[in-house]
Amino acid sequence: MPSAEPAAASEPLVSKTTCTYWNPLDGEQQHRWRWLEGLEGQVEELILSHDSTTGEFTRLTRFHPGSDTSSFGATVHAYPEEILIVSGRLWDAAFGMWLDTGHYASRPSGEVHGPFRSDAGCVVLDVSFPQRQDHGVDLSPEKCNRERMAALNLVEPHGYDQ
Repeated sequence: MPSAEPAAASEPLVSKTTCTYWNPLDGEQQHRWRWLEGLEGQVEELILSHDSTTGEFTRLTRFHPGSDTSSFGATVHAYPEEILIVSGRLWDAAFGMWLDTGHYASRPSGEVHGPFRSDAGCVVLDVSFPQRQDHGVDLSPEKCNRERMAALNLVEPHGYDQ
């Protein structure tokens, strides 16, 4: 006869960091933001929570007015991620479109995105799931370069001043 007692939890169900309410967009929190390497003065991030076991993380990414990641080319990950444009707007060259406040995407593993530009600035909420890696995804520089070259042949976004 099976035991009626629930199994004891040997590990916590959630290992991702947690915190109480706070406002990461408040000016008093500026000291928590970190510049992305190679994009100093343009793009910064703030890690909101992180799971050291799985690598899963939630972050805010802030693109300052005039930021441009074209020098890094397109991006592709072997894991899914979700993004939400919290404020501002962001040009995604891979899709040839402006992402405005409220735009959301649930990106599958291997989806090429970027490079990005922002004329007025933008804040993006990003939830990434590295533990859900798809090892069959083509992460080759050739794939990113093909996508980047296709993106660079797009017509300039309306309203973006060089």
